[in-house]
Amino acid sequence: MKIVHLSSYDIAGGAARAAYRLHQGLQTINVNSQMLVQAKFSDDRTIIQPQSKLEKTLAKVGHSLDSLAPIFYRQRQSNEFSTEWAPDLILPRITKLNPDVINLHWINESYLKVETIAKFARPIIWTLHDMWAFTGGCHYDEDCHQYVNSCGACPQLGSNKNCDLSRWIWQRKFKSWKNTQMTIVSPSVWLAKCASSSSLFRNRRIEVIPNGIDTQRYKPMNRQVVRELLNLPQDKQLILFAAVNATSAPRKGFHLLESALQSLCKSEWRDKVELVVIGSSHAENQTELGFKSHYLGKLSDDISLAQIYATADVFVAPSIQDNLPNTVLEAIACGTPCVAFKIGGMPDTIEHQKNGYLAQPFDVEDLAQGIAWVLEDKERHQKLCDRAREKVEQEFTQELQARSYVSLYTQILAEKQQCLTKSSQNCTTTVTLIHGQQN
Repeated sequence: MKIVHLSSYDIAGGAARAAYRLHQGLQTINVNSQMLVQAKFSDDRTIIQPQSKLEKTLAKVGHSLDSLAPIFYRQRQSNEFSTEWAPDLILPRITKLNPDVINLHWINESYLKVETIAKFARPIIWTLHDMWAFTGGCHYDEDCHQYVNSCGACPQLGSNKNCDLSRWIWQRKFKSWKNTQMTIVSPSVWLAKCASSSSLFRNRRIEVIPNGIDTQRYKPMNRQVVRELLNLPQDKQLILFAAVNATSAPRKGFHLLESALQSLCKSEWRDKVELVVIGSSHAENQTELGFKSHYLGKLSDDISLAQIYATADVFVAPSIQDNLPNTVLEAIACGTPCVAFKIGGMPDTIEHQKNGYLAQPFDVEDLAQGIAWVLEDKERHQKLCDRAREKVEQEFTQELQARSYVSLYTQILAEKQQCLTKSSQNCTTTVTLIHGQQN
């Protein structure tokens, strides 16, 4: 069994890291797995990136082409919006690699043209890392639900016309993929339900397979020892927040966390806690929280990340919309309880008052209460830590994820073989009849 994963990147960004972890997990159980990416950031030899000048030039030009159309919508939001209409050179690569199954991941930023997907003469599995695959261009719909029909009048474009850019992208997807056999995999129950209600995927097979994590690398450590190494305070309880573009991405909810922390500051917690932020080297706005904040900048290596998760007493993920964030998995793998709003894939990983706390969306007072509840009782906190680690070991290891995917790959290849056998039998019957008529 030979699997090729298509992902824009290997370890740059949450979706890429999730894809790479699956690739690693498959290799661990001796599956022939490779990743084909637009840009490579690791030194892994099984990651293949463009080598020719033409491919590299096309990638650069593609970025410009894909960002061109949204520019004409002057009222558009700053959210990511992908058109994927720039040409690519993926097909010759796929032909050369000759995989049994193609596993798509996050393929945006001009990596893979919408229409190219229909040209793969291989079984396709698409692992969703956000909503883009079934929307008219946005990566998270902000609860507009236009994807249930056919998009158009897109709020994120600031459009009030049905025949807008989002409708055009949706129509391209519909026309290109309507006769394409593909199986959809969602890491979270929430995203699977969204996909099943969409006009593009409602009649397709959709499976839920959670992301996996390396539990040998992300694991509990001695808080005091690691804090000393990282020069973090020993006499405070540390609240951790981590995200790409942590303080500037509205969807990640840092502004809501700030409000919750300001509420905490008005109580006895003012002198007991400090904030640690991964993903930004400074605050977007100079909001006074009432206690010290440590901005550690952007980190990508697993060793540093695992150490910082292990130093924290609580991890907070105040996202407005999210699938199954790597950050939450990483935190609970390190035995750090998590607090989040009860949205998206958060309930898949956070068990309310068992390994963390799920606040009501988007109640900042409840979020603050959840943080306090996790921290206020030392004995209870240790039980939350123990259950957090146990949850990962039971449901979210790389091996569990990899074996679930192997089972799915095997089923799909078996179904393909059955179809080929039936087609062959039908052809044989037809030839026999024709020969009989001739005789």
